Amino acid sequence: MSPQHFKKYNAYPSVDLPDRQWPNRRITQAPIWCSVDLRDGNQALSSPMNIEQKIAMFKLLVEIGFKEIEVGFPSAAQVEFDFVRTLIENNLIPDDVTIQVLTQAREHLIIRSMESLKGAKRAVMHMYNSTSPAQREVVFGKTKDEIKAIAVEGTRLIKLLAAQMSDTEIRYEYTPESFTATELEYALEISQVVIDTWQPTKERPIIINLPSTVELSTPNIYADRIEWFGRHIKPREAVIISVHTHNDRGCAVAAAELAVMGGAERVEGALFGNGERSGNMDLLTMALNLYSQGVDCKLNLSNMPHIAQVYQQCTGMDIHQRHPWAGELVYTAFSGSHQDAIHKGLKHHADHPRAYWDVPYIPIEPSDIGRTYEGVIRINSQSGKGGVSYILEKEASIQIPKWMQPDFGRIVQKISDSTGRELQPKEIHDAFDRTYLLNGNLLKKYQIVSGSSKTSLEAEAIIGGRPIAFKAEGNGPVDAFISGIAQAAGIHVAVTNYAEHALTKGADAQAIAFVEVNTNGRIVYGAGCDANISAASIKAVVSAINHL
Repeated sequence: MSPQHFKKYNAYPSVDLPDRQWPNRRITQAPIWCSVDLRDGNQALSSPMNIEQKIAMFKLLVEIGFKEIEVGFPSAAQVEFDFVRTLIENNLIPDDVTIQVLTQAREHLIIRSMESLKGAKRAVMHMYNSTSPAQREVVFGKTKDEIKAIAVEGTRLIKLLAAQMSDTEIRYEYTPESFTATELEYALEISQVVIDTWQPTKERPIIINLPSTVELSTPNIYADRIEWFGRHIKPREAVIISVHTHNDRGCAVAAAELAVMGGAERVEGALFGNGERSGNMDLLTMALNLYSQGVDCKLNLSNMPHIAQVYQQCTGMDIHQRHPWAGELVYTAFSGSHQDAIHKGLKHHADHPRAYWDVPYIPIEPSDIGRTYEGVIRINSQSGKGGVSYILEKEASIQIPKWMQPDFGRIVQKISDSTGRELQPKEIHDAFDRTYLLNGNLLKKYQIVSGSSKTSLEAEAIIGGRPIAFKAEGNGPVDAFISGIAQAAGIHVAVTNYAEHALTKGADAQAIAFVEVNTNGRIVYGAGCDANISAASIKAVVSAINHL
């Protein structure tokens, strides 16, 4: 790209709306959702869905809770027509769900599309025609008035045919295609004549869909256009303003959210943003954005892994690991500081239940969408002591005390550095066992001989690769053992930190002890596990000495 090539592009025009209201508004309720997965999403696939896949996708959308679903373009292909008929003839459409079909504003296509809807309880007929200057002048070679006449004639035909379908309630949606590339005043003009032709009422409103067929501007300008349009369209109470944003600039979700703030009541989109070019607006992302702000999104997203699985099976599309809310890695932290904050936040939340979720780096509780905490923290060379201790606690119920975490964190980091990959929880547990518990198991014999004012014991341990046996006494088992090691091996040990906790419950419960010791001037750490807490403590000292 030449540095000068940018000069061939014009800046998108702003809207003269000095008293715009949308920046001061908040979204306090979910819009009307309309899934276009089976139409817009499907036509963007290199291998479009067959009827079986379409049925599976339709059932998923119903399960999620979509009440309006665009099921196809029945005049475009026989399989599209047959799918609509399959849904109707096999009674697959729940009573509270409205299907929608799309058609161009051409007589034979409208007639074919209306035929596909016979027998449906209710349906939306969605008609569009292109309105932008490039489409009008270059593609179709027509004037503004001629384009407007196409929209009016198509609307009249749908109104006539709908009146003849007494068993089906036909609602109407009109789209001035390429709304974002169309002069705002002309988009209003053509929409107004369509409304005047259809004659909607507050009880039977028309849907006017204002798409960013291609995303051309920052989301704030799109919101300005929506607010301006809503102020001028008549009668406003008989119009549902719908938006259908594309992701060419990567702002489809933001544009849809700001458009709702600007007055749009309805949002079209697709699961995981599937759609042509850079995709449609991701319905799941926008819905969970609302959910994270305490707004009922009116969709059941409690099993995101299931949604993702069916989506992938039906479309053959992958979901990026970093996809908002749903990606494999979005509830994962590799950074040490993030892991430590998450670990502390989760523990604090568990210990101090409160009305609102507030855990660092995790904006919603993963279990709300069917994810678990097990994958929240994963370990690689960038990980820190907090993440390592979190994994160990989840994997093996071992709660390393804070003063020992840096020592084990360095050990795990060395392993990750040497392997050059992420470590699995079992590998971390195994590393803990190798480093501490196996060394602690080098205590071969431990027996209290007598218990008067002093504790006497007999012990045998492998220290530095050689067996050492002794008898000693002290103020307790650990003190007696330390005294004996000093006499038998010349190793002077002082315990500077100690912690313990139960690993299991019941008569044969195991306990684990942790020690920080100063041995001959060096600080080392150890851990021991045993059903007897005194034995576990002495094993921890043996572990620390052998850790040298």
